[in-house]
Amino acid sequence: MILVDLNQLLLSGLLAQISKQQNVPLEESLVRHMVLNTIRANVKKFKEYGEVVIACDNKRYWRREIFPAYKANRKKNRDASGHDWTTIFECMAKIKQELKTHSPYKVIDVDGAEADDVIGALVRQYSSREPILILSSDKDFVQLQAYCNVKQYSPILKKFIKTDDPNSQLKELIIRGDSGDGIPNVLSPDNCLVEGMRQKPITKKILLQLMDVTQPTSESVARNWDRNSMLIDLNKMPESISKSIIDTYSEVKPASRQQFMNYMIQNRLKNLLEVIDEF
Repeated sequence: MILVDLNQLLLSGLLAQISKQQNVPLEESLVRHMVLNTIRANVKKFKEYGEVVIACDNKRYWRREIFPAYKANRKKNRDASGHDWTTIFECMAKIKQELKTHSPYKVIDVDGAEADDVIGALVRQYSSREPILILSSDKDFVQLQAYCNVKQYSPILKKFIKTDDPNSQLKELIIRGDSGDGIPNVLSPDNCLVEGMRQKPITKKILLQLMDVTQPTSESVARNWDRNSMLIDLNKMPESISKSIIDTYSEVKPASRQQFMNYMIQNRLKNLLEVIDEF
């Protein structure tokens, strides 16, 4: 099974195009071609893994419901970038919907779930039965290498992402937090990143001390540890979300090859149409 992190694939393509063509309107057709071609190239490269599943970010995140600051700092970063994020998000949403309607692969988009959850739930359910390849460079997926038969490959860096100790890497991520997702380290309060406050630093000495304990003795650190664990550890997703993902995977039907071909013709994807058998 090949699990594709669609959101990262879309964003990397969009931002690559924007960086190369400053002050030039975003070309939806180029993004569409890039996404499909990247999927095609990796399906061909790793065809021994079999079925392809595309994992999507839903509009609603369950993590934000338990931690309102989750990813809230991204808006400030987007505003500072100078990019037209309204157009970017519209393009991403359109291509995602096209794939849901016309793709020859299962596309999983579950209310309240992110691609991380989709991939985590499918790994937990199926890794003991078949080899799984995660197509993403996201560090959050390294923890899933704790399961048997799971590998991770970055289509951006064009290399495998490996770890000798996924459980220790997960623990360190919980301790350090994830500023990109608005998750502070375990020494810092909930609102510090979204309000632009400086985090209390995790020194090498503190990190080694915390890596050596199961649960911190400090009440505030233990509370923040639980906060970060809930947000970062993919085994902690609500059972209702996990069940919805597995049910959706079992029920969703991919488009036929003829539908996919018609979609390519309609969008003038001539080069990809010539290698449609590689999808």
